[in-house]
Amino acid sequence: MEDSKNTLEDPKQIKALLHDCQKGNREAQKKLYELFYGYAMSVCLRYTKTKEEAKEIMNDGFMKFFTHMHQHDERASVKSWLRRIMINTAIDHYRKHNKHYNHKDIDDTVVQNIPDSTQGTEPISYDDLIQMVQKLPDSYRTVFSLYVIDGYSHEEIAKQLGIVVGTSKSNLFKAREHLKNQLKKINVNSYAQYF
Repeated sequence: MEDSKNTLEDPKQIKALLHDCQKGNREAQKKLYELFYGYAMSVCLRYTKTKEEAKEIMNDGFMKFFTHMHQHDERASVKSWLRRIMINTAIDHYRKHNKHYNHKDIDDTVVQNIPDSTQGTEPISYDDLIQMVQKLPDSYRTVFSLYVIDGYSHEEIAKQLGIVVGTSKSNLFKAREHLKNQLKKINVNSYAQYF
């Protein structure tokens, strides 16, 4: 594990792996995949309901990553470029599977199986919070992740998802309200203020 952490922080090793990947070296592709697997998966999980769906998006994203490696600007961070690819792949997946925007009323969404560790005054973990985000309806989860976590503007979100700015703002508001209510239900009021 220490080895992969050092590799992630060593631009020379990353550059060498990228160079080998561009030559079609499958072993280098495997190493790069393993190196960035956790990071890519964490990005994809924010946009999906299940781990299986996140893996599908992540693998599609890595295919794009390896196919378009020649387009990577060497001055840019590989990690940020990979993040952008994963987000765009998640957006493509959303568009493909939500063509008719079958909005589910937020009141119909039930967050279940929140671990008991979040009860009371215990801090909520990142995994617990992501689990709550994953339970949001697709349109709310996507807008929430793009705006709150990845820093997109409502105009950018509207353009990416093919919706109007007002819909993006409305979906964000509803997602935040739902998350606040869920945090209050599990007695984590101190975090509800952030939504």
